[in-house]
Amino acid sequence: MNRRDFLSKSALSIPIISLFPADLSAIDIDNSGGKIQKRALGKTGVKLSVIGFGGIVVMDATTAQSAVRVKEAIDAGVNYFDVAPSYGNAEEMLGPALKPYRKDVFLACKTTERSKEGSRKELEESLKRLKTDHFDLYQLHAVTNLEDVDKIFSKGGAMETFLEAKKEGKIRFIGFSAHSVEAAMALMDRFDFDTILFPFNWATWYSGNFGPQVMERAKEKKMGILALKSMAYRPWPKGAERYVKKTWYEPLREKEEARKGLRFTLSHPVTAAIPPGDENLFSMALDLAKEFKPMNKSEIFEMKKMAMTTEPLFRYPMT
Repeated sequence: MNRRDFLSKSALSIPIISLFPADLSAIDIDNSGGKIQKRALGKTGVKLSVIGFGGIVVMDATTAQSAVRVKEAIDAGVNYFDVAPSYGNAEEMLGPALKPYRKDVFLACKTTERSKEGSRKELEESLKRLKTDHFDLYQLHAVTNLEDVDKIFSKGGAMETFLEAKKEGKIRFIGFSAHSVEAAMALMDRFDFDTILFPFNWATWYSGNFGPQVMERAKEKKMGILALKSMAYRPWPKGAERYVKKTWYEPLREKEEARKGLRFTLSHPVTAAIPPGDENLFSMALDLAKEFKPMNKSEIFEMKKMAMTTEPLFRYPMT
């Protein structure tokens, strides 16, 4: 059996329904301070706010707007910020806005470069734009296929930059984001990453068979689990007006629907969820997180019924 066949068969062997409702008792959770909940990030010894600030929130904002949005997050208890060079001018906007708080926050960045040379160049440029001497977490960004995985771990691949930068003190922890089950499983087989950033979403989970396998493997490896797309609904329908400009998918924009999506994700053993990059949806997520309660079995059953009538953003296996 070749590696691709093994990944396919092993991932499909995880029974979806058995993984939820999940038990959160194994996660070190901090509800003190009157702000949004914090959870332990795997084995790192770090606790992060259950809502992360995605850099797209300040993309195309003014300097003043960026400062206001970052302060809103800080005041709510957010200590986890995530950005990437591919988010337009987000690094340039986030760097100055975050500077007054840098020593008290966990700053994550990413690279889509798969070579040693390209990833080193992007790392150094991101450090300068974000006005910091290190990243708390540096991630391989948006890994989707097994060819990318092979490039990353080949001689002269990006993993060489990551390991060298960690020795240099320029990054504390090493992680990845992935947009396919196949790539995520392969990456976890190749290296003991500290974190995973992955779409854990109610519709993809049930309608797309996408997520349970990755969640289970990450739990087995005791990784810090970070979530994307908690407040996503579906792909934009053909010809639909895109009323939210900063998302490539249609988000859950009604408050009660968004609450369900966020609760579904945070009811799993994840550390934090990064909401859509729209500033208004981010502010909504901050409010919703303050009222978070894990879903019960009947609520989960309703989410599953809704999911089975929804087109998921991702499916496993990839089509």
